[in-house]
Parts: sequence; C-alpha cells; structure tokens
Amino acid sequence: MAINIKLDELYAPSEDVVAREIEGELIIVPLVAGIGDLEDELFTLNETGRAIWKRLDGKTSLRQVIQNLAGEYKSAPGEIGKDVLGLVKELLKRRMLVAVTSA
Repeated sequence: MAINIKLDELYAPSEDVVAREIEGELIIVPLVAGIGDLEDELFTLNETGRAIWKRLDGKTSLRQVIQNLAGEYKSAPGEIGKDVLGLVKELLKRRMLVAVTSA
C-alpha cells in the first residue's frame, strides 16, 4: 500500500498509542493489537524524532512543521523535510500517526 503524504495535511498521534519520555528517548507504546509491527511493539524516537513528534499535533501542517524546525535548527528546509517525511511515512505505516480531517 502506497502512503500518500501531503505537506499541507495535518497529522496527529493515533488514539491507539501513548508516548512517554524515558531517559532522553521518546517511547511510543501501542494500546491495541496490530499497531506497530510484530517484532517491535515499542517504537523509540531520538532527539530529532521527538522534535518532530511534538509538532505533529493535528493543528500544524507538515509544511509548517518543516519550516518551524528549519528555523529552530538553522538548517535547510530540504534537509529537515527529508527527516520529517521519512518519520511521518514510517509512523503512518505503523498506524501510530493519523491524518486529521477538518470538520
């Protein structure tokens, strides 16, 4: 299944996961079966992943997330964009992140 990511889309953590920070790592824990993958039910994020995850709030578009991170880390939006899109794709594939539809 191809995952279609749109920069102007809003994404938020799935209601089927909880995230907790433990010893500098963000750990995402599934609350229901079928989230994540069979080999590794827990998913950990490093500092970069945490910075992205915090901004995936269902109110901020991916384009805005990339721009905000590029400004904060004084990096090229293209480089930041690769990291953001890579993580979002992986989290969508694992159903830990969902697209938010406006009402």
